[in-house]
Amino acid sequence: MARPDLNLLLALDALLDEGSVIGAARRMNLSPPAMSRTLSRIREALGDPVFVLVGRKLMPTPKALALRERVRTAVEQATQVFESDTEIDLKSLDRRFNVRATDEFVSIHLGHLLAAMATEMPRAMLRFSPEEDDVDEEALRNGRIDLFISASRKLGPEIHVQSLFTTTFVGVARARHPIFDDEITPARLTRWEHINVSRRGKATGPIDTALEAQGLRRHVALVVPSPYTALFALQDSDLLLPLPRHLAHSALAAGLNIRLFELPTPLETVLLTQAWHPRLDGDPAHQWLRNTIHGLCKMDEAQTAQRQSSAR
Repeated sequence: MARPDLNLLLALDALLDEGSVIGAARRMNLSPPAMSRTLSRIREALGDPVFVLVGRKLMPTPKALALRERVRTAVEQATQVFESDTEIDLKSLDRRFNVRATDEFVSIHLGHLLAAMATEMPRAMLRFSPEEDDVDEEALRNGRIDLFISASRKLGPEIHVQSLFTTTFVGVARARHPIFDDEITPARLTRWEHINVSRRGKATGPIDTALEAQGLRRHVALVVPSPYTALFALQDSDLLLPLPRHLAHSALAAGLNIRLFELPTPLETVLLTQAWHPRLDGDPAHQWLRNTIHGLCKMDEAQTAQRQSSAR
């Protein structure tokens, strides 16, 4: 049996990631005709078209989609083998990180992270992966995502987890909302309809449990996948929105016509963590990414504590 040409593995990874022959050719430093010939060899080796033309776009076949994460993992592991005894030059490293992150992290730290990347790892790219129906720890195991930043949750025993920062919830409404005309009580909180933010379409959250303990129930009139959609929906309505404090203050600082208020039913403090699979533990680029994220979060936490101390 002939040995497989491992260059085809690299080419297949580029094709699956770029979704086009031209993009893959650019990454592999090949001409588009040469990449087209390589695709023909991949098709022959796999016994599958790999990509089919739909309109003007190449779409991966079911077999190609099934192979995507195995190919990515194989390429990463092979790269680590050859880089294990050499100094890694982060500035020249062409690397893509698939990250699944909460909106709190994105709103507070993304700008600073991108600035650090522009200096330390300028050829790297962050690709934010949407939350899907797959189990988060499985997405880490199979390489669908490289880093998972979320509210602390139970993951597989082998998954590495590091604490980043904590946040609490506040209420958000349009600046001239009638809820501000009187004391905000739990009963008045349920008088107006609410927005719930859930990437998975859930209509309930921790606030519902807190209200039910007092014999109250809110009516959720709108469920959206993004807090940014929710914030704009508030502008011309009487809807109310419970939102993580960090995210709410970011929206206020951005000049949105909103006002924040303390929830009359305080919710538990939420711990945000980052998690990764142990196969990436020793990868220098991944180490830089998570160390930089951890440093940014701790710096912000220290500055927040200093501001609160000065305000007393």
